[in-house]
Amino acid sequence: MLMELDFSTDVPIYLQIRNQVVMGIADGRLNAGEKLPTIRALAVETGINMMTVSKAYALLKQEGYIQTDRRSGAVVCGEISSRGLLSPKVQQSLKLLTAEAVLAGLSRQDFLELCTQIYDETEGAK
Repeated sequence: MLMELDFSTDVPIYLQIRNQVVMGIADGRLNAGEKLPTIRALAVETGINMMTVSKAYALLKQEGYIQTDRRSGAVVCGEISSRGLLSPKVQQSLKLLTAEAVLAGLSRQDFLELCTQIYDETEGAK
């Protein structure tokens, strides 16, 4: 699994890992049942601390995107339990993103078109 981490951004590394796994599942690069690298292997591959990877995997597990097992490691879940629903945390992020779009001067129509385009790109990549 290829991770593109940006060490110059304010986004914590564990969140970058989490976000890339979520996007990989959404666009079909990661399939149900697919094994993720071990914590140690991903830490070595990316040159980061094992605790950082562990924190990302724990968050992914808590959110229902992966399952972990001592024998089989981390595996992408077959079905995400919250289909059709966004968590309050994600809804808050969407509100913030919408506010930023408004402040940037995007019209409602332009914002919705951009959202549709990004959604189609994500779904089309499967």
